[in-house]
Amino acid sequence: MTDVPDKTPPITKTLTPAAKRALAEAAARRKAQAAKEASRPAEKAGPKGAEPTRYGDWERGGICYDF
Repeated sequence: MTDVPDKTPPITKTLTPAAKRALAEAAARRKAQAAKEASRPAEKAGPKGAEPTRYGDWERGGICYDF
């Protein structure tokens, strides 16, 4: 076969103003959440990641511990 360039035009999607506004708002929320998480003090000898409490209990490896 020979190398024939693809002559189909690239698919471009135009967004409505409402969709553009929603994407901008979502980006602002993600940026605010990242700033909030970065401002938290670091845990010392605590669990990794987000706070593991759920329904007032601690969950570790799928096992719930109640204090």
